[in-house]
Amino acid sequence: MEQQTTIRIPFRLTGPGLHTGKTVTVLVRPAAGNFGIAFRRTDRVNIITQHALADKVGSTARGTTLGTGRHTIATIEHLMSALHGMQIDNALVELDGGEVPILDGSALPWLQQLQRVGTVQLENERHYFEITEPLHFEYTPTGSVYDVEPSDHFSVNCKIDFTGNVIGVQEAVLEDYSQYAGQIAPSRTFVFLHEIEPLLHLNLIKGGSLDNALVFVNKELGSRQLKRLGKTFHKDTSQFRVHDGLLNTTDLYFPNEPARHKLLDFLGDIRLTGCLLKGHFKVYKPGHKANNAFAKYLMNYIHNKI
Repeated sequence: MEQQTTIRIPFRLTGPGLHTGKTVTVLVRPAAGNFGIAFRRTDRVNIITQHALADKVGSTARGTTLGTGRHTIATIEHLMSALHGMQIDNALVELDGGEVPILDGSALPWLQQLQRVGTVQLENERHYFEITEPLHFEYTPTGSVYDVEPSDHFSVNCKIDFTGNVIGVQEAVLEDYSQYAGQIAPSRTFVFLHEIEPLLHLNLIKGGSLDNALVFVNKELGSRQLKRLGKTFHKDTSQFRVHDGLLNTTDLYFPNEPARHKLLDFLGDIRLTGCLLKGHFKVYKPGHKANNAFAKYLMNYIHNKI
């Protein structure tokens, strides 16, 4: 019998949110057996505890947002991915704002803190749901496809397919949880340059920078564009460089870092089924909206099987 886990002691991390730019402090606390993973905002008069479940997601625009109205908590996927990668069953996440900090754009800062504080086993038995038959799910608005094959452990093969040769077709693999820390957690979020200005017009990515996102360029930059970019990222345009389609002051950690980050996001979003899973997942063109639809499908499937 495997036992459930939680973190040994609480920890805090502080940073700006990707979309709001507002500084938020996150306090991650241990939780009792069978509690699951839940979030709550401490900056509200009426504090509501919201469990991290796919059917509680209010928005999937440029991230996964839990809840609706004044109690929303945005961009939970990287923290959820780290909790999943560490196979932590129970934790309470408290925030003094409405968005989980973006930090370096990966799950690594969360993972490092989880590793630092350590985990403890609880008396409660761990709950897995094992996929015992092939499953197929398609999310037609984005052309996303999810296939699951029976397996005695959790593994993922993730394939992305972007038009053009800047990113193009890439694959990433997680054969088991032992690979998460070194192979998946460090992978940073990414965006195409042409997506940035519309997001700014929507009052989003106020906390975005070249320190927490990979920016890909699929066309030549003019002097006017460079000037606007300099204002957006608060940098001298002479600091910009484009190498192999990447606009940044850093290099890729992995040749297929975008695919690895999509796998990272998938791990965070699929944890919103509310339990750990056993099965081999083959994921094609995942995204937050499609991931959430698939997680809801799995929740319904699990409910009908139990």
